[in-house]
Order: sequence, then C-alpha cells, then structure tokens
Amino acid sequence: LHLSAVKLAELHSDLKIQEKDELSWKKLKAEGLDEDGEKEAKLRRNLNVIMTKYGMNGKKDSQLVDTNYIKDGTESDTLDDPRLEKLWSKAKTSGKFSDEELDKLWREFKHHKEKIHEYNILLETVSRTEDIHKNVINPSEENLVKEEILHNKHRELKEKLRSINQGFERLRKVSHQGYDTTSEFEEPRVIDLWDMAKSANFTEKELASFREELKHFEAKVEKHHHYQKQLEISHQKLKHVEGTGDKDHLNKKKEKYAMLEEKTKELGYKVKKHLQDLSSRISQGLQHNEL
Repeated sequence: LHLSAVKLAELHSDLKIQEKDELSWKKLKAEGLDEDGEKEAKLRRNLNVIMTKYGMNGKKDSQLVDTNYIKDGTESDTLDDPRLEKLWSKAKTSGKFSDEELDKLWREFKHHKEKIHEYNILLETVSRTEDIHKNVINPSEENLVKEEILHNKHRELKEKLRSINQGFERLRKVSHQGYDTTSEFEEPRVIDLWDMAKSANFTEKELASFREELKHFEAKVEKHHHYQKQLEISHQKLKHVEGTGDKDHLNKKKEKYAMLEEKTKELGYKVKKHLQDLSSRISQGLQHNEL
C-alpha cells in the first residue's frame, strides 16, 4: 500500500473500531434487533470508506494520500476540487498565515476533502439502493422497511451536505481573512461538531456541557497530532540509522519507534471512538429538529 507510518497507525485505529462495531452488530443480529438491515448496511458503508481511504479497494487513484506538509513544508497531495485548490493557493500566497497556521489550514482542507469523499460514497450507495427498489414490482412489508432505510440514508446525506457547505464557507472565510484569534476551537473536526451542535435540538445547559466536552476532545486530538508528528520523525531517523550499520543505535531507534507507534495507535482509536460518540449525539439532536 506504500502508506506512511502515520497512515498505517490510522488504518489500525479505523479497523479496530470497525471490528468492535461488527462484533456489536453480530450480538444485535443474534437478538433479532437489526431486522431492517440498516445497521449492517452502515457497517458495509463504513468499511467501503476505509478501503477507499487507504487505497484498498483496487482503484489506483482512490487513496487519500497522506500529506508531506509536516515533514518538508510542501504538500504532496491534491484537493481534487478546483474551488478548494483556488482557495488554498490564495491562502498560501496571502502572507496572512504563519507556517504553523498553514499546517493547520492544510489539515482543514484535507478534512473537507475527506468529507466530500465520504458523501460521494454514501450518495453512490443510496443511488444503487434506489435503483434496486424501483425495479421491485410488488410492494410488500419488506419494501416498506427498505423505504424507511432509504429515508434514513437521505437524512444522513442531508446532514453531510449541510456539514460540507458549512465547512466550505468557513474555509472561504479563513482563506480570505486569516484565522480569528478569538475563535473558540481550532481543530477542523471539532469546529464541524460545534457548528452542527448549535443547530441541533439542545437546551442551553446541554449545549454548554457539550462545549466543555469538545474542549476535552480537542485537547485529545492535539495530543494525537503531536504523537503523529513524533512518529513520522522517528520513522525518518530509523530509516537513516538502518543505513549506518550501527546495531546498538538501530535497536534504540526501533524501541522508540515501536513505543511511538503503539501510543499513536492507541490515541487514534480513542479519538475516533470519541468522535463517533459525539457525532451520534449530534445526529440524534438534528433528527429531533425534523420531528
């Protein structure tokens, strides 16, 4: 797969969550609690996203390549969207951003690209399901259940599209004006969650509590970013030492790399599980709005 050390750690975290979700689903299925197959469909969709994200679906151009921006100050990936490319080019040449801020902004652009990618996968899944549904001649109770599944998928599409539109507006604003020093959050995923939470059916007390939880989550994400950077640096040093023939030095570098890799995997899993829980709570709040 030719994945970087960081991407391999991320893949491990994603697969660990997928495995846990599948084990939970098997238990639900055994108890007859997924009769409409919606949870199974979501699991398949999530696996499809993982395989596409890491280039494991057999398509050469589908992999979301890891950026080298942290390592050498230049980005090696493309954003696959002329509007995003134009905004990023404007931001880079504006002189409004420090190197650290450009690094942070690049992460925001990459996060937005991944959101669009996930939306397109879901859209393709919904389109296939609709085509199958249209070809059914005799309506039945089973088809009514499938209609409900389609309705849920359309709602999910609507939520993702709203998040994409909000995200693009934010990128447009930041690219033109620079970062707002009074901004409450900095991490792209946290900004997304906070924007969506403010639109959900939360009381003032619940929203205040959610804000505090997001602050803790952002600190966890920043810690994960720190270990990702250290893992990349350790990987480069390890490659360098491998060519020197110094076994003692090599063993020390291997031990440090293994420690950093394990810590990065562990933090990655905790961040993604926490993100999953937060997103689920917001989704429930948004659904209440529609009722």
